[in-house]
Amino acid sequence: MTPLAQSYEHCVRIARSRAKNFYYSFLVLPKAKRLAMCAVYAFMRECDDRSDEAGATETGLVAWQEQMDLALDGEMPDHPLWPAFADTVNRYRIPRAYLYDMIEGVTSDLSFSQPKDFNELYRYCYRVAGVVGLTITHIFGYEKPETLAMAEKCGIAFQLTNIIRDVGEDTQLGRCYLPLDLMAHYGVSTADLARGVVSSPVRTLLADLGGRARDYYEYSRPMIGQVGRDSQSSLWALIEIYSRLFARIEGSGYEVLARRHRLPTWEKLSIVAQAMLR
Repeated sequence: MTPLAQSYEHCVRIARSRAKNFYYSFLVLPKAKRLAMCAVYAFMRECDDRSDEAGATETGLVAWQEQMDLALDGEMPDHPLWPAFADTVNRYRIPRAYLYDMIEGVTSDLSFSQPKDFNELYRYCYRVAGVVGLTITHIFGYEKPETLAMAEKCGIAFQLTNIIRDVGEDTQLGRCYLPLDLMAHYGVSTADLARGVVSSPVRTLLADLGGRARDYYEYSRPMIGQVGRDSQSSLWALIEIYSRLFARIEGSGYEVLARRHRLPTWEKLSIVAQAMLR
């Protein structure tokens, strides 16, 4: 079994190299919470990678979930992330239901079906991102039940931002996450998205989803003052990074088919510096 300290080191390496937006917000957390965030991120990254790798099967993800249950019950399978992940989940009392939903979310991509309406899209976003918001809020610490409702909506806002940003790439990969009923309503086809030009109907459709994301950002922002005091700066940085990314997309008129929007590293570091002064 991998020693606990080495397991956390493994998770930190994964987060540092793969968490393009999340990792910066971890930097202003106390060490124990920073390590816990890295452990949760490493688990999410492993789940996602296992669903994307060549030859990925539902059976493989079921086996991964079985390993997770063993680890959380104290029987560590042979993978370096399990000791740190189990320590984090048990220490911060993260409900297993969140983790099962997370795995179900990535499993659904193996037999992808375009969402019929926004309710279906919301359920997908909840499983792959809403539960992440709920999970990390247990690490941040909270007292009011409504904080969890805000955490869920925060995760949804992040995922809608990702979906809008990546709509061109996802469509080319055969995974268009835009709801079918909204595409029909605005007269948008997958062929329109594949052309790489943001037509007026495409822009209107993306602005519809963007408006929902903006509402979720606004709804969830008060949770910053409701999590543990030693975590408020980190949550502020995380929301600030993602909301600025969304603002860039919105400000471009949703020009997302021919370019990929991102925040430069210097801007993320500037946000972290501001967070440290809060």
